[in-house]
Amino acid sequence: MQQIKIGLIGFGTVGAGLVDSIGKNGDLIAKRCGVLPIITRIADLDIVSDRGVTLPEGVVLDTDAMALIASPDVEVVVELVGGTGAAKQFIEAALKLGKPVVTANKALLATHGEQLFALAKEKGGEIYFEASAGGGIPCIKALREGLIGNRIKEIYAILNGTCNYILSVMESDSRDFEQVLKEAQAAGYAEADPSMDVDGVDTAHKAAILASLVFGQWFTADDVDIDGIRQVTLNDIHYAASLGYKIKLLAIIKERAGRIQLSVNPSLIPRRSMLGHVNGVYNAVWVNGDIVGTTLYYGRGAGREATSSAVLADIIDVALNLRRNCSNRLPAFPIFKQYQGLINKDELLSRFYLRLQVIDQPGMLAIISGILGKYKISIASVTQKEEIGEKASVPMIILTHQAKNRDMRMALNEISQEKCVLGEPVLFHIEDLD
Repeated sequence: MQQIKIGLIGFGTVGAGLVDSIGKNGDLIAKRCGVLPIITRIADLDIVSDRGVTLPEGVVLDTDAMALIASPDVEVVVELVGGTGAAKQFIEAALKLGKPVVTANKALLATHGEQLFALAKEKGGEIYFEASAGGGIPCIKALREGLIGNRIKEIYAILNGTCNYILSVMESDSRDFEQVLKEAQAAGYAEADPSMDVDGVDTAHKAAILASLVFGQWFTADDVDIDGIRQVTLNDIHYAASLGYKIKLLAIIKERAGRIQLSVNPSLIPRRSMLGHVNGVYNAVWVNGDIVGTTLYYGRGAGREATSSAVLADIIDVALNLRRNCSNRLPAFPIFKQYQGLINKDELLSRFYLRLQVIDQPGMLAIISGILGKYKISIASVTQKEEIGEKASVPMIILTHQAKNRDMRMALNEISQEKCVLGEPVLFHIEDLD
């Protein structure tokens, strides 16, 4: 039986999951593809803590990642350290030796992907990255191979389980953001510092990778217009539900007239839509191709088992390529640059959800609608929520027809200066997913 010898850098949650998965299903994998995955070396700063898994017999466990990379007993380097510092050095060292690398590191690829893939090409190494976007969902392979005959027109994706869990529980349990965030942290669904997740940065990393993959030019997280979910209130969740929508943190990747839209923001989507049914820690990637039409890829987007499943799939791809003495069948990021760059976000068209807190007196709607009309923003519907008891102000919910971001921003600036409007207006995009 042929073997693939694996060097694992990073023995944390996902690394331990990979060890466990190979222990459970290594023999099954060997029967299916004729190659047995064997972990020969593991490097981690902590070699004492019990991970709750049984190490393979004869495995070398130490703190020396560079020795692991150089070892003749390692054919493929698996980087599960994360971050953009040491992980980058490890991947570069492996590539310079011509060794293939498997990584789940979305932050690194979204920041330094162009340089790393150029190095891989120069040195004859390869980078495999299925787990970098979507966790256990095989969306990278689907986009690279299954949909290779399509021009991808648009992708809408829920790519962060933490945010999706928080928004789902806010709706199902009628609890506010801070309460649910604390629960998510206690359950291990959110980090002690949740900023990367709830501020949309993690989703932006993944969106940049997917956009680079399908549009043939490099994008980084800096190219993504990012807004997180901290400003989503329980009232917004309830108002959206009453109007037939759910609020999701949505990665939006679109091509329009030769230019690319890249954005991450809380968006209202139809409750009846496929993405509207994606709840809890689950992720989904909705893809619209010019030939195939719409397809959906759904599953757990993070966690020990889901991520290790994707990493293991990449390892087997490496093994088959090595045994057949061939390189990756397709270039990971073919650069063909047929697009004209990013759309100016001021020019983006969208429908909008607008929530205002206004003084409860006659003429308020006329004032607001007059300002919106001044900027050629057409109102689709207005709901003024009656408050129980005697209150000086009431929430007003406005849904608009399509308008430009720039026009809406200027209108909001003017609306917020009206004496009848209290506090800051709240604005979300509406995506009807047609």
